[in-house]
Amino acid sequence: MGFEEINSKMIRAVVTPGRRLFSQRGAMLAYQGDVSFTPNLTGGQGGLRSMIGRRVAGEATPLMTVEGSGTVLFGHGGHHIQVINLSGDTLYVEADRLLAFEGTLEQGTVFLGSQGGVMGMVRGQVSGQGLFTTTLRGHGAVAVMAHGGVIELPITPQRAVHVDPQAYVAHHGDVRNRLSTALGWRDMVGRGSGEAFQLELSGSGAVFVQASEEKL
Repeated sequence: MGFEEINSKMIRAVVTPGRRLFSQRGAMLAYQGDVSFTPNLTGGQGGLRSMIGRRVAGEATPLMTVEGSGTVLFGHGGHHIQVINLSGDTLYVEADRLLAFEGTLEQGTVFLGSQGGVMGMVRGQVSGQGLFTTTLRGHGAVAVMAHGGVIELPITPQRAVHVDPQAYVAHHGDVRNRLSTALGWRDMVGRGSGEAFQLELSGSGAVFVQASEEKL
């Protein structure tokens, strides 16, 4: 099924019988055909455990189940959209950045501390993203939102990637994160902010970075 990028801020999805999609409520811009939109809190194949985990984590972003036969245009708030295709791996992304994803993906919630110990917790507090993040695992497409567009940076065992926590969007693969402190040039000239902290991502995978330090 997948998603077709119409432009940087709009995607098109083909909906077919027996294959559902999930999207943020209010993300539907237009549709053609016999398509239904139903409120949903669980999403994906996570079922009850996913729903409970999302509620505990404060990640219960309202979702719609999209079913039927037709085409749907999605977009939200004029944000830039990045389509990510998963082939059996896991994507870690903030719930409020999810625009739409295929129902073939299993959704869950993970505690950031389990990804980076105490540093994972600190990262959540510093970045303003909270202490939990949403996971999507399996085979299927995901559309995420960002400010100013997104670039995908590869992470290899030989080369870690350092990211401003405010510019972090999502990552996938066998990746570990660690928050470190650094004195950047903005601190030197009295404009210090998030540059005092860097999110170091190491291992094998990729990280998606937005061209802005602004949250959605």
